[in-house]
Amino acid sequence: MKISLRVMCALSLAFSSYSFSPKFNNKRIVVKVKDGASLENSHILSKKHLFNDYYVLQTENAQELKASLEGNDKVSYVQFDFQSDTKKLPEATNPERVEPNTSNKYNGIFNDPSVDRLWAFREASRNGMNVTSAYEAFGRKGDSEVIVAVVDTGVDYNHEDLKDVMWVNQGEIPANGIDDDGNGYVDDVHGIDTLDRDSNGNATGDMMDTHNHGTHVAGTIGATQNNGRGIAGVASNVKIMGIRTVPNRGDETDVDVAESFLYAAKHGAKIINCSFGKTRNEGGLLVQDTIKHIGEKYGVLVVAAAGNESSNNDRSPKYPASFNNDNLLVVAATSSWFGSLASFSNYGQRTVDIAAPGSGIYSTVRGNRYSNMSGTSMASPNMAGLAAEVLSRNPELGPIALKELIMSNVTKLSKFSTKMVSGGLANLKGALE
Repeated sequence: MKISLRVMCALSLAFSSYSFSPKFNNKRIVVKVKDGASLENSHILSKKHLFNDYYVLQTENAQELKASLEGNDKVSYVQFDFQSDTKKLPEATNPERVEPNTSNKYNGIFNDPSVDRLWAFREASRNGMNVTSAYEAFGRKGDSEVIVAVVDTGVDYNHEDLKDVMWVNQGEIPANGIDDDGNGYVDDVHGIDTLDRDSNGNATGDMMDTHNHGTHVAGTIGATQNNGRGIAGVASNVKIMGIRTVPNRGDETDVDVAESFLYAAKHGAKIINCSFGKTRNEGGLLVQDTIKHIGEKYGVLVVAAAGNESSNNDRSPKYPASFNNDNLLVVAATSSWFGSLASFSNYGQRTVDIAAPGSGIYSTVRGNRYSNMSGTSMASPNMAGLAAEVLSRNPELGPIALKELIMSNVTKLSKFSTKMVSGGLANLKGALE
């Protein structure tokens, strides 16, 4: 998907290095106009409406266009399309294939061969999210299918554990090179790729993962349960929408993030996972206002990773995690040992909401393989999968009510009382009781 926006949600991976010189797209400007005013300027090559009074302008020189619009009485806000800090994404560790399970003797709920490696599924007394016990108590299928958008490096939609849970745009005919449903995207069967645009600047439809990060996130959320292969996702009745917005080097732009969020919301996603982020917010209000817009108009909950700098977000903000949107759920990472925060995880008594398992998380990677990764990037999809399962059984809940239900039913831990708003670890069984 690649129109003229840059959604930024799912990659609070392992930001191990930073570039403190802001980078921006020299062909693109974000503008907010006053009272629906139109814009006329010789530097504007094309104009795309995002939402409300926000527009993305294409130009030959962003600096010249920005300078010409500053002081225009029709413009309330003009900004470059900034990229995030340069950072290193978590890598797969020794990817492996998993043989199909033919014995069906793993436990009474799952027959997926590697489900025992998913420590997030354990009971709360063993530092997990009470996933298996929730399914034992309430059954494996929620009543309503929930679409979760993975805004990331893409998703391997051919993976054996993901192909059956991929969202399908029923209005689009695959691989015919035509925008069949007239939504502005060609062949967007499972989502869009904002990093690979056509000659008109539109995002394309093939969001195949070229890194592994997005595929790993997708598997944690919703890998097919009980299919005798690989792993099981946290959510049982979910469809995964893939949106490729984060480059392999991790420097997504604000416009791409915003466009990704808008595409997801308009096409039915009720939860968006953001396992990405940055330490500075030169781009201003665009992403924050987009999160607010999709919450109010489309009922979307955005789940974001807190970041991996072992720092206090109350003092050193990270974005989008530190935006104060009511429909934003910010997730810290725990380790499997002693129910403690992972050593890398950010925290914040006012700005981080909840904790979920994020260290040594086993999930899908490209080519029908599986691997461990660590980061708040892995905690966020555990939380997003839990939220999707709760929503599938309570489809009447809006994003704020869903967030409140989850946060009010955590496993309370005294050591978390000064580290996050809820003071606890996500608890699926508790949220369903």
